[in-house]
Amino acid sequence: MRNAPAGVLQSTPRSQIRAAAAKVACARLPRHGAAANNAPGRDRQREEPLYTDAIEILDPRFKKLVFGNVHLDKLFTGCRWAEGPAYFAAGKYLVWSDIPNDRVMRFDETDGSVSVFLQPALNHNGHTVDREGRLIACEHRGRCVSRFEHEGTRTILASHFQKKRLNSPNDAVVKSDGSIWFTDPTYGIDSEYEGDAAPSEIGASNVYRIDPASGDVAAVVTDLVKPNGLAFTPDEASLYVADTGFTHDETCTPKIRRYPVNKDGRSVGSGALFTECKIGLFDGFRIDTKGNLWTSAGDGVHCYAPDGTLIG
Repeated sequence: MRNAPAGVLQSTPRSQIRAAAAKVACARLPRHGAAANNAPGRDRQREEPLYTDAIEILDPRFKKLVFGNVHLDKLFTGCRWAEGPAYFAAGKYLVWSDIPNDRVMRFDETDGSVSVFLQPALNHNGHTVDREGRLIACEHRGRCVSRFEHEGTRTILASHFQKKRLNSPNDAVVKSDGSIWFTDPTYGIDSEYEGDAAPSEIGASNVYRIDPASGDVAAVVTDLVKPNGLAFTPDEASLYVADTGFTHDETCTPKIRRYPVNKDGRSVGSGALFTECKIGLFDGFRIDTKGNLWTSAGDGVHCYAPDGTLIG
């Protein structure tokens, strides 16, 4: 995974299903009315730890991405709200946020154990791993993007834009040039549930880029209501961003938009609709090396081909 562009999954069935399982465990269901869109049918709340009927093939292209006998494992239960999974391939462990409980959890793939990785955690939301194997965290209460060094110290990478405090960074991805791109909606300052309630100093929810050399923060996407998950295509020619603005504006259809990355590699052009969410909201997602997009949704993980077709 570390040899592929950040935000891109290795295109092997095992790694795709591992990531899919993490997204199922950590997908956030809508809290502001969209829950009524949850699909009926399959029971995902049963007690069994294995789900042998979890895979739905909607397009022949999806058959090449999964094993025929694959199943979904329940790794852990007991979080108030699980979010932000990040997998450390070298250590074979997964971390994720339990935001209201102000903790980061850790699943050890070698023995199946789950433990508390960090608490208190300043209400971490999204995570990613940079090219040096360090954890990048989006902090709601800290209202910043931080990096955890190998020896355990914490470095704040971005806390302000144009001398105004960020809202509550939500998700991040690291580009091959070392720049960090992150979303900054207001969920962490909307209430005390997942941060500290406060008015937005910026007055907007944007996508930002942290320059790897200077540390400067620049707004790169400004046309979304509540930008959330984000990822680059394998060639980094396009940036996908989810908009969960439906939580605040019912006229904002849950969707993912695709933005062409300009030749400078530091900015993007005008975005276009990639796909809309019919069940709940799109939140976090990743893209495999073939360009397929694996995203959380109200009823599990959806896989979209590069042409926008839902294939599984």
